[in-house]
Amino acid sequence: MREDLLHYIWKNGKIPFANLYTSRQKTLQIISLGIHNHDAGPDFFHAKLEIDGQLWVGNVEIHVKSSDWYSHQHNMDTNYDNVILHVVWEEDTVVYRKNKEEIPALELINFIPGYILANYYKIFKSSKDNFINCEREIYSIDKFKFSAWLERLYFERLEEKSNEINRLLIEAKNDWEKVLFILLLKNFGLKLNSEAFLSLGRALEFGIVRKLSQNVFQLESVLFGLAGLLDNESSKDKVLRQMKREYFYLRDKFKIKESSVQSPSFFRLRPANFPTIRLSQLANLYATSPQLFGNIMAIKEVHQVYEIFSISTSKYWQKHYVFGKISPKRENKLTKSFINLLLINTILPMIFCYSKWQGIDVSSRIIMIINKLKSEDNKIIRKFNNLGVNCGNAMYSQAILQLYNTYCTENRCLECVVGDSLLKGK
Repeated sequence: MREDLLHYIWKNGKIPFANLYTSRQKTLQIISLGIHNHDAGPDFFHAKLEIDGQLWVGNVEIHVKSSDWYSHQHNMDTNYDNVILHVVWEEDTVVYRKNKEEIPALELINFIPGYILANYYKIFKSSKDNFINCEREIYSIDKFKFSAWLERLYFERLEEKSNEINRLLIEAKNDWEKVLFILLLKNFGLKLNSEAFLSLGRALEFGIVRKLSQNVFQLESVLFGLAGLLDNESSKDKVLRQMKREYFYLRDKFKIKESSVQSPSFFRLRPANFPTIRLSQLANLYATSPQLFGNIMAIKEVHQVYEIFSISTSKYWQKHYVFGKISPKRENKLTKSFINLLLINTILPMIFCYSKWQGIDVSSRIIMIINKLKSEDNKIIRKFNNLGVNCGNAMYSQAILQLYNTYCTENRCLECVVGDSLLKGK
């Protein structure tokens, strides 16, 4: 038996409200189940019960065994002094308040409907080799209900991404443009260089970016220099030497600190994703869009994003991937798939968070935009597709990732629409 099932049963009233009695055979009438508490303290606040004809208003605590009360040291915690009912699967000991009064107990083993237990064990009896607990049944869930659940999961994912934005906002002293710059840098670094580019964004004052945005060479020099990409002492490349001189001048002028910046990696990257290419593209983005933050916050259609991010590298990087080595000429523009990643991981979370900060609901606008993006393609999404779950666009693929990482892998099945439906036998 798991405690989450007992929480589910109490919260959803899955016990017969008539003919209830405590472990001491006192009549029990439930008037109000109370409010589920997800933080520290008793599990349900403000319950209203009638025990043996006497009305009680207070809190409810839930455990598998009543002795868990002492294992969790609730007897030493004043937050539990107002518990009026101890809901347990099995009472293996009598529990007392600090004033020596006995706390009435309800043993759910006597009252839980058999079908709920059978369905519960069916969900969790899955082999450890299974991808998810419900992999044999998930396809059968009502499509409308599941679709609504996925939309909710997508916004839950946006809320989680907002937490990172809010932390960066505190660091940046409420400079939203600085936060956008940091997150763009992080996502331009993709998975391998995300942390290195993030450290670069944090180290560089955004006021410097504003001042240098009209001079791409200067902005590139600062980004490359601060990232440690100008340290090749033996290179005779003219541009490298010019960029290094420019960086040293600007570093001293703006008193730029280098100590906290991680060096990006070239290892196992395709040339198009080399840090040199990505930093040049970012510098050109800010050079061509001096009002980048305002333009992004005003986005209502996907094509507007493609227009803003229709940028390429500086001329030098159209014939080079690294300093001093000529490569076949190419444009090095941002691809549509890369822009889509920026939309999913940076732009839409920023629009969501900034609009929420302003008190504006942009849910429908965000849904309209992300529904026009193709589903992501990765191992998790492919496995859900094989189970009959349609991940037809980016909202669904993002929601599926949230479902898998936050619910499936944590066995939070009873908090999921799928698990709830299976438990009810629907």
